[in-house]
Amino acid sequence: MITTPLFYLFTLAFLATSLYALETKTQWKVFRIVPSVVLIYALSMLLAYLGVFAHNEAITHIYTLTKTNLLPAMLFLMLLQVDMRHFLKLGKKLLLAYVLAVVSIAFSFVVVVKFFSFSPDITSAFGALAGSWMGGTANMVAVGDALGVSEKAFGYALVVDSVNYTLWVMLLLFLIPFASFFNRFTKSEADLAYLHTIGCACTMGAKRYWLLILLALFVSFISQFFAQYITWINTTTTVVLIASFLGVLGSFTKLREVGGSSEVATTMLYLIIALMGSRAVIGDVSGLGIYVLAGASILFLHAFLMVVGAKIFHLDYFSIAVASLSNIGGVASAPLLAATYDKKLVSVGVLMAIAGYLIGTFGGLFVGYILQG
Repeated sequence: MITTPLFYLFTLAFLATSLYALETKTQWKVFRIVPSVVLIYALSMLLAYLGVFAHNEAITHIYTLTKTNLLPAMLFLMLLQVDMRHFLKLGKKLLLAYVLAVVSIAFSFVVVVKFFSFSPDITSAFGALAGSWMGGTANMVAVGDALGVSEKAFGYALVVDSVNYTLWVMLLLFLIPFASFFNRFTKSEADLAYLHTIGCACTMGAKRYWLLILLALFVSFISQFFAQYITWINTTTTVVLIASFLGVLGSFTKLREVGGSSEVATTMLYLIIALMGSRAVIGDVSGLGIYVLAGASILFLHAFLMVVGAKIFHLDYFSIAVASLSNIGGVASAPLLAATYDKKLVSVGVLMAIAGYLIGTFGGLFVGYILQG
């Protein structure tokens, strides 16, 4: 049994690093079905269930301290990648499709979750899931923490996210050969040649990791300091919003050109996921199927609203598909869909997905607080 805080953190960091390395360095098909982030949570939860981690005061303290400080730091680094100037150059149709995707996802969450009438904790977990489906896993963690989602409910949300996301990607890719039929139905013209010159600011500059870590921890300190005196809804929400604001502010400076922010932020994210899994309690999972069904219902309603919007505004299949996947799938999958049309369009998917880092936190909090009443 692990009883010391240092060995506890080392074990979780080793677990997260190993699984992430396996996903990035190998071509194992298992990671296409179950992403490493889900496996990190599941395996750390399994270790907790087997009694590997002691429930003493020292480990509880280091868990709280690490998670509290890493969360705002991670958000700051994630948002440094957002380049709204490039995003606004996407053109009217793609911007309209993106707004339509965000609004339809938010609306679908409210309607479906209210219909199912879940318990307060599960309802809040779907608010965190809304943060993921409008941004990414980092937004999911931030929103879940702000809404007070338990580690167990967060695990359910991760499963719902993984299952439905996999099916959604498969469906959108399957429909690509039928894009011309869809475009005739919506009376749209898929002329995307003007997008080939759009660049991506996601990997520019030298990798100065120590500078990024120092700045991120400083932002974490500042966020928590001001949250003691200025509180909006609750302290955690205030910390999240301050860190997000500072991240967006930093994206308009030369800090955005310092490469490596995504890598450092992802490292922090995976450690937070491992921490949360180590505190989760495996219990009754008989209701998991209904949660997955609710997630599928959200995507079905979202798809219906996207098709209706495409018909009204004459949007082509590429625009609504990449807008939808940039929200629900993020940076990992939106460029893949864009590349099936033209490899030069990969940056379009990347830009829209990166914009989700900004939208996801605020959108998830908005949906979460509506669901909580």
